[in-house]
Amino acid sequence: MIPLVGGETRNEGDGARVESRDDAPVSELNTSRMTRTGGDSFLMGTDDVGFEDDGERPVREVSLDEFYVGQHAVTNAEFYQFVTDTGYTTDAERYGWSFVFEDHLTDGGHQHTFDSAGPAPWWAAVEGACWYRPFGPDSGIEDRLDHPVVHVSWNDAVVYCKWAGTRLPTEAEWEYAARGGLSQRRFPWDDDLTPDGEHRCNIWQGEFPDHNTAADGYDHTAPVDAFKPNGYGLYNPAGNVWEWTADWWAANHEEGPLEDPTGPDDGTTKVIRGGSHLCHRSYCNRYRVAARTQNTPDSTTSHIGFRIAGDP
Repeated sequence: MIPLVGGETRNEGDGARVESRDDAPVSELNTSRMTRTGGDSFLMGTDDVGFEDDGERPVREVSLDEFYVGQHAVTNAEFYQFVTDTGYTTDAERYGWSFVFEDHLTDGGHQHTFDSAGPAPWWAAVEGACWYRPFGPDSGIEDRLDHPVVHVSWNDAVVYCKWAGTRLPTEAEWEYAARGGLSQRRFPWDDDLTPDGEHRCNIWQGEFPDHNTAADGYDHTAPVDAFKPNGYGLYNPAGNVWEWTADWWAANHEEGPLEDPTGPDDGTTKVIRGGSHLCHRSYCNRYRVAARTQNTPDSTTSHIGFRIAGDP
């Protein structure tokens, strides 16, 4: 059995052990917690000032076939079922460590020593941190089963998707669904971050990275169905956790019109979307719906998860 708090033992699964996407069992698509959408065109990207090197520009017309998309990010409980069924070992578990936001470390966390401090000084490479020990060896998920699973790489997400009979959304599908039917708005609900003073997403409140007031109700991740869904019934496409997409990264785009774009044929990093609970306008203003960034397929952190998609 996989321990929910600490410990070293874990269930190896009831069937053949799954090590990679190539030997993952395939299930039929279950659409009970998915939305069917697409089948038309939208304006992707933005011409507003964002991060010039991130490739948010230009606005281009994109047409998409119909597709299914998860109403929320994959939860700890759902990932637990996947691991129980398959015995899969995530990349973070194989490495023996993962990146944790420094202020979220548990007392038992031991940091690796690297030539570099990691992606930023507020990240710590923590031995034993993984999807079921999100803040280090002394942490657990028993009270976070409805939170998004984190410390999962793109590689891990692809294996989960195959097991679930799904796939990762393309970047275009992700943005279309995240917009919820609104054209060229800054957020999934409109242009105002806190309409009438109401928080609509889980991002950093206060002064980053020194003090999070948690004015939106959450200091870490939030349950996957926290806050109001957008017009397509999607929860938390802004904030909470970054979400992997299928596409390789590119910062230059054709102007369109485009039909079902899937990004470059190859690359070194994958596109992630949506921002996270660690995003703040002073540093990472990427919880805007057109914002984007990248990470290597084997990267794992305490603020990256994923959402599933599928074909009708």
